[in-house]
Amino acid sequence: MEENFDRTVQERAVLVGLNADCFTEEQTATEESLEELDDLLETAGGFCTGKILQNRHAPDPHSFIGEGKALEVKMLVEATASTMVIFDNELSPGNIRALEEIIGVTVLDRSALILDIFAQRAKTKEGRLQVELAQYQYLLPRLSGMGKSLSRQGGGIGTRGPGETKLESDRRHIRERINRLEEELEQVRRVRSVQRERRMKNSVPVVAIVGYTNAGKSTLLNQLTGAGIPANNRLFDTLDTTSRQLTVSDNLDVILSDTVGFISKLPHHLVNAFHATLEELEYADLLLHVIDASDPHIEKHIAVVEKLIDKLAKPGVPVLKCYNKADLVYSEDIPVSRDVIPISAKRGYNMDGLLKAIEEALGASRHHVVVRLPYSMGGMVETLHDGAQVKNVEYGAEGIEVEAVLDDILFGRLRAYVIKEC
Repeated sequence: MEENFDRTVQERAVLVGLNADCFTEEQTATEESLEELDDLLETAGGFCTGKILQNRHAPDPHSFIGEGKALEVKMLVEATASTMVIFDNELSPGNIRALEEIIGVTVLDRSALILDIFAQRAKTKEGRLQVELAQYQYLLPRLSGMGKSLSRQGGGIGTRGPGETKLESDRRHIRERINRLEEELEQVRRVRSVQRERRMKNSVPVVAIVGYTNAGKSTLLNQLTGAGIPANNRLFDTLDTTSRQLTVSDNLDVILSDTVGFISKLPHHLVNAFHATLEELEYADLLLHVIDASDPHIEKHIAVVEKLIDKLAKPGVPVLKCYNKADLVYSEDIPVSRDVIPISAKRGYNMDGLLKAIEEALGASRHHVVVRLPYSMGGMVETLHDGAQVKNVEYGAEGIEVEAVLDDILFGRLRAYVIKEC
């Protein structure tokens, strides 16, 4: 993490997780997930004062971890002068209320912490709309149990976003606000749809960069396109999608889009609220899955991203696995496969290899040719402008010569008129 915070003014939090026999992998807490929660807390501007991992057969229906363990957390909070407790699991409103009564400080869960980070990071109007919608969807069923979290004054972790008076208003008002936010985001989706149709009309493929948070997605976009996006070593540094045109080769231009990073236990409120952004994956012609080759939990994080790709991307879309930070590991630590590309986005290592792999993945169905059309087929020029990547048009004595990159369908229709393959 690159930011330095004054620990005397930081939120001081005890982190707690419950590992229950009856939990699924998404529900349970482990030492690894507590480490990630610590990173999330640091990203939010807080400081971890201690961690407690509780093992139980099942959660306590009232206090989640049991009253005895909750009192143990209370003692640690008092001993470390902590200001809050953050759970790695998702808590019910009743759990939050009971725990705050026992421990005496604000209690948040992992979803609330991630939402707070998103509230800090969102810069564009679209990003702020999506975060606000996610916060309201998270808070609505919890209003009756928010306790101290709802009444806190003076800002801090867990209080960013919707104002206190809004949260204390009735559910009908909040539902109305949710409806308005959904309408505004639907307008955003319509604008994106028009832009997408224009790209498809111009036959420009879309390549989406995906990956676990902090894997190096923005650094890769900057390296390839000079986009100039701030790329810091912290979780969820990029929330707002950035798209840039990239010339892969003389035969191929693409739109390269960065996306929000994925993470274990990503709150479904965020997936739903960020649908306007994440739906870019539905229309991508190729995905670049950026993987931190030096990540000690690499296999688990790959699995998290692949699960979300299966859920969000169109079936059968090709995926190139970009093992980033390859300069930090031994070459034998990186799998050898046609769809695996070792790179270093920061150092610019193997960018040529990546571009070649992109062209091969997309170029199988693209044909860079010159066709000579008789003047009686003049209308086909407009068709090519609409459905192909036209590079040059010349009107000569023998006909209209068009240099273009065609898909399989157009190439099949015009194969008889091809005079040159570039």
